[in-house]
Amino acid sequence: MNYATTITAEAQDDIHAETVGDTDGERKSGTGRKLLFAGAGLFALLLAIGAYFALAGGEPMAAGDDNSQAPVVTVIAPGRTTVSGEIEAPGTLAARRPMPVGVVGEGGQVLSVRVDAGDWVRQGQVLAVIDRSVQTQQAAAQEAQIAVARADAELAQANLDRALQLVDRGFVSKADVDRLTATRDSAVARVRVAEAQLSERRARNAQLNVLAPASGYVLERNVEPGQTVGAGSPALFTIARGGEMEMLAQLSENQLATLSTGMSASVTPTGTSKSFDGQIWQLAPTIDQQSRQGTARIALPYAPELRPGGFATARIASGTMSATVLPESAVLADDEGSFVYVVGEDNKANRTPVTTGAVTSEGIAITEGLTGRELVVLRAGGFLNPDEIVSPRRQDS
Repeated sequence: MNYATTITAEAQDDIHAETVGDTDGERKSGTGRKLLFAGAGLFALLLAIGAYFALAGGEPMAAGDDNSQAPVVTVIAPGRTTVSGEIEAPGTLAARRPMPVGVVGEGGQVLSVRVDAGDWVRQGQVLAVIDRSVQTQQAAAQEAQIAVARADAELAQANLDRALQLVDRGFVSKADVDRLTATRDSAVARVRVAEAQLSERRARNAQLNVLAPASGYVLERNVEPGQTVGAGSPALFTIARGGEMEMLAQLSENQLATLSTGMSASVTPTGTSKSFDGQIWQLAPTIDQQSRQGTARIALPYAPELRPGGFATARIASGTMSATVLPESAVLADDEGSFVYVVGEDNKANRTPVTTGAVTSEGIAITEGLTGRELVVLRAGGFLNPDEIVSPRRQDS
């Protein structure tokens, strides 16, 4: 059986109208959401632009300005001022007059050592004693030789005296007298030779005592009892004469040229914050061809902290000088040395090498590289690249 579905025109019109109404609602809703998202994006962009200029500390520049995207940097014109010159130099500590003490005589086995490193000694003090048992017997034998020579001399003198008594009687000839006189003279000479040999032996025996050549401070002891030493042995002791010390400060040619003897210096040994006052007593007459450096010798009084061979830093007062002083934030350094960024008329940050001097309470003294009239980047130089265009803002002094 067939059933036919009948849809009237009125019903169709209602369905069509309902469908069209739904479509228009959806279109209006989508358009609203798009406008809402666009407005939020524009607001965020405006906030970002405002934050940029707020952080940069400046006003928005005209759209046609070429530096509108350049970073804002603070610059100063430091000028020049008078500062106390000071040179800082590394170096090593040493005894001002080291005195190696070795074996002077024949040598032998060391019987005793009477001083140690760190002791004070006086001139002529016995430092070590060397065995002299053999030498003592040799000296005794030499004394016996003197006695024999003296006996021969006395006998020769007696024979000569008797001959002189008989020569007038004709029993002894003039030739016999001359022969007896020569015999007497030879015997007397042998006595003198024997006495000289004994004196020499005693002097050699005395040298078996190792003596201090001068008063001072014992730096090294390189001998122990029982050790065999001789004339070719290394130094047994090293003494700092008078306990005087010094620092060998290494300086460049330019620095050395500004110094003179008598200038004061402050020396700080490595490992301590204590400083010691000294004076330059000698400047090296030559420059090392490899390092291109010279040595300034700074005399120092004895102090336990001054240990020869240790490292130290010297600060040498070199008078007053005119220099540019910059804050530490303006001075940068890398493998090529110290440098600053100088902003030129074209607003480019130019890398400028400089030579630094003393560090003062106001900053670092620049001895070479600047005249003081340049515009130097005060901060943030580490974030710049050479020849980068910047927007400078000058800071009042």
